[in-house]
Amino acid sequence: MGASVRATASRLFLSLILATTATFAARAETGVTATEVLVGMSNAQSGPASALGTKLKAGAQAYFAKVNAAGGVHGRRIKLVSYDDGYEPDRAVAMTGKLIDEDKVFTLFGYVGTPTSSAVLPLVSKAGIPYVAPFTGAELLRTPVNRVVFNVRASYFDETEAMVERLTRDLGVRKIGVFIQDDAYGNAGKAGVMRALVKNNLTLVGEGKYKRNTTEIDSALAALKQAAPEAVVMVGTYKACAAFVKQARAAGFRPRFLNVSFVGTSDFIKEAGADAEGVYITQVMPSPDDAALPLVKQYQADMKAADGAETDYTSLEGYLDAVVLVEALRKAGPGLTRASFIGALEGMQADLGGVKVEYSPRSHQGLKGIFHTVVRGGRPVPVQKY
Repeated sequence: MGASVRATASRLFLSLILATTATFAARAETGVTATEVLVGMSNAQSGPASALGTKLKAGAQAYFAKVNAAGGVHGRRIKLVSYDDGYEPDRAVAMTGKLIDEDKVFTLFGYVGTPTSSAVLPLVSKAGIPYVAPFTGAELLRTPVNRVVFNVRASYFDETEAMVERLTRDLGVRKIGVFIQDDAYGNAGKAGVMRALVKNNLTLVGEGKYKRNTTEIDSALAALKQAAPEAVVMVGTYKACAAFVKQARAAGFRPRFLNVSFVGTSDFIKEAGADAEGVYITQVMPSPDDAALPLVKQYQADMKAADGAETDYTSLEGYLDAVVLVEALRKAGPGLTRASFIGALEGMQADLGGVKVEYSPRSHQGLKGIFHTVVRGGRPVPVQKY
C-alpha cells in the first residue's frame, strides 16, 4: 500500500471515529456518562423542618453507598448533588434551576414538602426532567398524572380517609377539626379531611392555622378550643405540631390528636415529650423496627454500615425511595435516557423486599398502604384499631 493510500485510509478512519464520537455525544443523555449518573436533590437541610430533609437524605445515601460500592448500576455510580432550600418555595425554585441548568442532573429526587414541590413543578414540567419520590402526599402531584412525576408514598387523601374511618368506626367520633400549616401543604391535608368527612356525612368542626417555619400556634389553639372538636387532625411539621399539643394539653384542651406521616414521627415525639403520649400518627411506610420484612432488615444493616444513624420512618422512606430509583435505573438498561427511565418506572411492578411498588401510565403513585400508629411510652406503636 502506497503512502498516499495509507494517508487516505488514515483520514477516513479518523473521520469515522470523529463521526461516531459526535453521534454518541449527540445521543448522550444529560447527567449521564459511562461511569456516573447525576441525581439532584433540594430539600430542608436547615431550619425548623431540617430533620425531614437530613433524615430522608441519610436513608437514600445509605442505599446509594451500597450500590456504588458494588460497582453502581450498569457500571455507573450514583452521584447525589444536594442543596438546602430550608423548606421555602423560593429557595427551592432557585436550587432547582441550579440543578437543571448548571449541574445538569439526570433526575430530581427526594424533595421535601408540598409548597416547595408546587413551586418547582412548572420548571420540572418544562424541562421534562423526572421528579422522583417527593416527600409529600399532595394530590397536585398525583392528579392529573404528570408524565415526569413519580410518587412513592401514599397520598394525604389516603391517610386522612384512613384516619376519619378509624375515628368514626372505632371511637364513634363525629366532631373533627383541623390544625394546619397555612400554605399548600395544610390545604392539601385539609382537602383530604374534607373529602373523608363528606363520605361520612360529616362537616368540619373548627380550623386553626399557623405560619410555615414558625411555632406561632396561639390563634389556632384559641380557634379550636372555641370550636371544641372531639378530634383534631394535624397537618404540620414536628415543631409546630408538638408546640400545639403541649400548649393544648396545658390549657386543658384534650381532644384526640392525630398527625399525618409528614410530621416526622420521631422528631415530633422528641419535641412533644410526655405530651406526645396517645397521639395517633398515620404512616406510609412499614415500621422501621420490623426486621421480619427483608427490606427493613436490609435498611437497618445499611444504615448501621453507613454511619450508625438512628433508624426511623423518615430515613426508611428515603431508603425505599432510593431502592425504587435504582430499580428503575437497572430496568432502563445500559443505554440510559430519561425516556427509558420514565418507561421503566411506568412499567414497574416490583417486590422490593416485602414492599410491593407498582406504577402504570395511569398511576404514578407506587404505594397506597396506610399503617396506623399511636405514641405509647415515647415510641410509635402499630395499632389495627383506635
